Amino acid sequence: MPGASRNTSYTAHHLQVLEGLEAVRKRPGMYIGSTDGRGLMHCLWEIIDNSVDEALAGVCSTITVTLHADGSVEVGDDGRGVPVDIEPRTGLTGVEVVYTKLHAGGKFGGGSYTASGGLHGVGASVVNALSARMDVEVDRGGKTHAMSFRRGEPGVFADQGAPDPEVPFAPYEETPTLRIVGKVARARTGTRVRYWADRQIFIKDAQFDDEALRSRARQTSFLVPGLKIVIRDNRGLPGTLGADGPHEEVFHHEGGISEFAEFLATDPPVTDIWRLQGTGTFTETVPVLDAKGHMTPTDVERECGVDIALRWGTGFDTLVASFVNIIATPKGGTHIMGFDQAMLKVFRKQLEVNSRRLKVGTDKVDKDDILAGLTAVVTVRLAEPQFEGQTKEVLGTPAVRQIVARVVEQELTQRFENPKKGEKQQGSLLLEKVVAEMKSRISARLHKETQRAKNALESSTLPAKLADCRSSDTSRTELFIVEGDSALGTAKLARSSEFQALLPIRGKILNVQKASVADTLKNAECAAIMQVIGAGSGRTFDVEQARYGKVIIMTDADVDGAHIRTLLITLFFRYMRPLVEAGRLYAAVPPLHRIEVVNPGSKPNDLIYTYSEGEMRQQVAALTKRGRTIKQPMQRYKGLGEMDADQLAETTMDPLHRTLRRVTAEDAQNAAITFELLMGNEVAPRRDFIVAGAARLDRERIDA
Repeated sequence: MPGASRNTSYTAHHLQVLEGLEAVRKRPGMYIGSTDGRGLMHCLWEIIDNSVDEALAGVCSTITVTLHADGSVEVGDDGRGVPVDIEPRTGLTGVEVVYTKLHAGGKFGGGSYTASGGLHGVGASVVNALSARMDVEVDRGGKTHAMSFRRGEPGVFADQGAPDPEVPFAPYEETPTLRIVGKVARARTGTRVRYWADRQIFIKDAQFDDEALRSRARQTSFLVPGLKIVIRDNRGLPGTLGADGPHEEVFHHEGGISEFAEFLATDPPVTDIWRLQGTGTFTETVPVLDAKGHMTPTDVERECGVDIALRWGTGFDTLVASFVNIIATPKGGTHIMGFDQAMLKVFRKQLEVNSRRLKVGTDKVDKDDILAGLTAVVTVRLAEPQFEGQTKEVLGTPAVRQIVARVVEQELTQRFENPKKGEKQQGSLLLEKVVAEMKSRISARLHKETQRAKNALESSTLPAKLADCRSSDTSRTELFIVEGDSALGTAKLARSSEFQALLPIRGKILNVQKASVADTLKNAECAAIMQVIGAGSGRTFDVEQARYGKVIIMTDADVDGAHIRTLLITLFFRYMRPLVEAGRLYAAVPPLHRIEVVNPGSKPNDLIYTYSEGEMRQQVAALTKRGRTIKQPMQRYKGLGEMDADQLAETTMDPLHRTLRRVTAEDAQNAAITFELLMGNEVAPRRDFIVAGAARLDRERIDA
């Protein structure tokens, strides 16, 4: 029985248990996000953040990051140094515990750190596991202690001069011991970590991002006032600041996040830098390691410190940079939720109090009105924050939301109610700016609605060539844009007129990437498509007003069909982008060949459709091998018009059998660049693109 064999083919000996750092090397993306340049930089951040945590604890003043010519990177600090004594539970030195054991460190509530960026105890050990070599030196107790690792395993390299990850390596056969390699002044402490990223893990083209490193160093120096961060580039790489020789850059700021907000702002000020500071406490139930090594759920009282710098300018752009224990949270989290909540509450209350003076009326201000022209740095500090994932981009600790909201509400309200002349004047100017933004938004919305209604009245009749469907339920309706009248005739017979509408277009439409807006709207085919979809175009496009749930481009499976499809996608991307972003634009996949397999006797022949030359050859070879007879000649469809209605319905239009390709724009910026390259006015970049890719052309794929 098939079911019986399936049940016995999967047994316990098929299961794998990855021990220690093996799991990191097997699935690096789980820990560092990716194995390209972003993952390489994430490893560097993990090591740097360990040093920054020492600075947050007040025991480190200088961090030095050195990019070496041999591809390695070294991070040194003058903190307390990684512990070198024996950890009692494992019997290993502190250095080996930190750099070889996952989920081990001083940031699990043991009292070493009250607020830190490293939280999960995997940062240093993950970097070690993904390094061809790592050398750790610790200055502590008047001595320099050292230990080396190869892909996470401690041992000794047979160096002959400069350290090299390729020299012979001897792993420790017994318990590893720290080597004493020098003496230092007893007052001198610190840690130096040098590692070579393992090219078995990271892709060949992965490189350190110089600009991202400098930007992160600058950001950290603002967030930890008084901390000096030195970046040294000894690589001599062309195109970098160190191309002509060793280059050193020092980041050191005493002004904190007020200076950071001033640095980030780009427009003339409406207000000075406003600092909103406060603290709050909350109780959290967390597992705590007791003296016997057992995890016991314990209620712990946490303190959350909030420090925010705000500054409004005359511009319209918004920049809100958020941080948790100096770790950037670009995707926000509970602290930003609390910030937005309080800002909206305070401004709505202030506008209500001053409604007569500001002539607010009954309109409600929204978040975008308040944030226009705002530059803000939002920081919170707390022990053991909860993040979503090891990459720490979103804060998840629920209690932080209310603490931030309360601090912002109290501090911002005091700013508006401050009787000092200068403060009061700034508050009034800010409220006037917010009201002006609100009125502009409402005016633009009314204009858009009026214009849309006007356009609808002026073009109330749909194009005569549209074969509309009966249903108006957008969850079911589909608009097929078909190529030519011959395809339209077959498609009319093949469609389900209840929910499938057809719009034919004549040949190749206008290339809208090159054309002006006026020319596009004058073009009969482009105007007909926009009119039929009925949701406007450009900035006024409202995807909720679209008359069809799916828009399907159905062109011939040849070069001309691909060209027409590209032109149509360009039109949608440029003038109806929300439809693409909502995943409602599709391309139909018609077959290229029909294989008729002869059956004996009076049994009807079997029909097999294939969608590429390669698939057709595979099917023919498989059928021949099985001794089946294929009726010759096989039909190759030159266009949709050659297909019978039943064939078109079965292969391309019937939702039960068809294949659709969804057109997406995951990265709008990259997509815009690609469209500009392939379809824009500039010929030279397109010529370079074609010349560069000519060597990879498969001549067999040219349909000529």
